[in-house]
Amino acid sequence: MAMVKGTFSLAQETVRMLNDAADRLAKPKSKVVRDAIQDYHVRIDRLTEAERVWMLQAFDELSSRLPARPDEDVEREIEEIRASRRSGGRLTRAE
Repeated sequence: MAMVKGTFSLAQETVRMLNDAADRLAKPKSKVVRDAIQDYHVRIDRLTEAERVWMLQAFDELSSRLPARPDEDVEREIEEIRASRRSGGRLTRAE
């Protein structure tokens, strides 16, 4: 893989963490940066922990609002929908 040199401005604390990571991992700083960017890029589309918790709470709240119906009623409704689709849908013109 071809390497391209770049210049970036980093906060002193970030440089300290980079140096610490490079020392602890016994890797060059450039390798630590490449690995960190690759790891970050893989996680871009993943939910953060806060987003995940929010979505689970929303799901719990919404699912608790679903009306409880006997399975027979649900099956009957599904069968009615299927029968309607098989028969060509609407029998009257929609306005």
